[in-house]
Order: sequence, then C-alpha cells, then structure tokens
Amino acid sequence: MTSVPSPRFRINRHRRLAWLGSGLACGLSLLGLALCWLNPAIGAPLRPGLDFTGGTQVQVERDCAPCRPVTPEQVRQGLANLTLPAPEGERPPSLGSASVQVLDGGRSLLLRLPALEAEQSTALVDDLATRYGPLRSTGTSVNTIGPTLGSRLLRGSLISLLVSFVGISVFISFRYSGIFAVLALLCLAHDVLITCGLFAWLGLLQGIEVDSLFAVSLITIAGYSVNDTVVVYDRIREQRRTLGELPLADQVDVAVDATLTRSLYTSFTTLLPLVALIFFGGSTLFWFAVALTVGIAVGSWSSIGLAPTLLPVFSKR
Repeated sequence: MTSVPSPRFRINRHRRLAWLGSGLACGLSLLGLALCWLNPAIGAPLRPGLDFTGGTQVQVERDCAPCRPVTPEQVRQGLANLTLPAPEGERPPSLGSASVQVLDGGRSLLLRLPALEAEQSTALVDDLATRYGPLRSTGTSVNTIGPTLGSRLLRGSLISLLVSFVGISVFISFRYSGIFAVLALLCLAHDVLITCGLFAWLGLLQGIEVDSLFAVSLITIAGYSVNDTVVVYDRIREQRRTLGELPLADQVDVAVDATLTRSLYTSFTTLLPLVALIFFGGSTLFWFAVALTVGIAVGSWSSIGLAPTLLPVFSKR
C-alpha cells in the first residue's frame, strides 16, 4: 500500500482568496487599459513609444551644476517659435505639439517630435544649445523612426505574441490535455494583463511609454510562466497516477507542495539579476527590467495559486 502524503501547504483551502487577489489585480489592469484608451492624448491601451508611432526623439544633457531651472512649457514655447529648414517646396514641420520631459532636476531634456531630417535635427540641437546650453556632446542623442517602420514593429510585436500563445497551447494540448492548455493560456493572459495594466497606469500617471523592448519582455514572461506551469503540471500528472484514489483537489495540493520550494527558489534566483538591472542597468534597460520583474513575479504566483486551484473546478465541469 502506498502511504498518502500529507502536504504542509494546501493551496486549495485558500483558493477563493487567491482568486480574489488575482481578480482585483486584473480588474485594476483592465481599468488602467480602458482609461488609457479613452484618454485623447494616448488613444490606445498603452502609451506607445517612438518604436511604434514613428518620429524623432531628441535627448540632450546640459553641462551645468547647478542648472538654470527650466520647465516643459518654456521648452515647448521655444519649439513653437522655432522655424526649421525645409526642402524647397515643402513646409517646415510644426513643433508646437511636441512632447517635452525635463529629467534629472533640469539637467536633461527629452523631446518627442515629428520625423525630422538630419539638417532639421542639427538645427534643433543648435537652438537648444543656444537657449539652455552649454550641452554635453556625449549626452546628445537623436533617434528617428519613420511611421511605416513603426507600424511594422507594432504589427510584428503583436504577431510574435500571438504566435507564442498558439505554440504554447498546441504543445500543452499535445503533451497533456485540452483542459491543461486552457488553464495555461488563462495564466498567460493573467500574467500579461497585469504587466500591461501596470504600464497603463504608469503611462497615465508618469507618462511612461512602451517600446519594442516591452514587447520582448511580454514574450519572455509568457515563456517563463509556461515553464513554471509545466513543472507543476508534470507533478500533478505523477500524483494522479500514484494517488488516483484521492480527490483531484488533494492530488493538486500534494503536487503544489512538492514543487513549491523549487518554484520559489527558481523565481528568486531569476529576480536577482533583474533587480540588479533595475538599479545598475541604466535608463535604457530600466523599464525593460521592471516589466520582466513584475511579469516573472506574477507568473510564479499564477503557476502556484491560479492554475492548480482552477484545475479541480474545470475538471468537474
């Protein structure tokens, strides 16, 4: 006779609390996405960055300590009065609607503008140097992406995310069963939704934009989440073979308890380098690391508290 193990932690006893926490997080995420969509300045579920909308981004760093105070309104007013050179027969671009951010206590200026030519970008930087200079030559960057390329990047990111979801569902359906695939996709949607919801609120409150690195982080989150879920699935399948006489909820509790330590340790060691990137990776990778950190933490939770607790309910139906 096989002895029946007694798990130290029974997740199904707390499943309603787990569902409530995930439901509240998903509700807040949906609210943030809806508010972004209804915001006339955004008009999308997330505030799109330069990679997706196209245009020119100019960042300059002032060589001063301390720097003369400057406000976004002052910079925007100066841009509205600036006339850039334009090819013969064409009108110069209007800069009155430019997005301006003042960073590092006034030491850095970040401008989002319509797509500019090389000569126009040079003239703009020279005007900024005259008004707010001197500027550090090593701190000046100009990035231009055309609207066609931006739309292609957005479409490619959405297709990549969709293909990853379909591939994951096909693999789990083949390896396990359809109910496992449904729950895995539900957990993936849960993880991606909460991560997107956080950035929707950041876009509303802090003006944070999403770019192609954010799309990469979502695909990475999906892969990590399904990896963690598959480990739990494997243990559940083993317990169904050895503890077939027990109710499915008890089998799931035993499986989750057996993989709990492994899941927590794996998530912790994965989060360590991401936290290091947040503090020491610089501004380029900061929000990418934040998205991965949140997504992996939420993915670990859904693999332990969401997919296993929903399995007995869906199996009965």
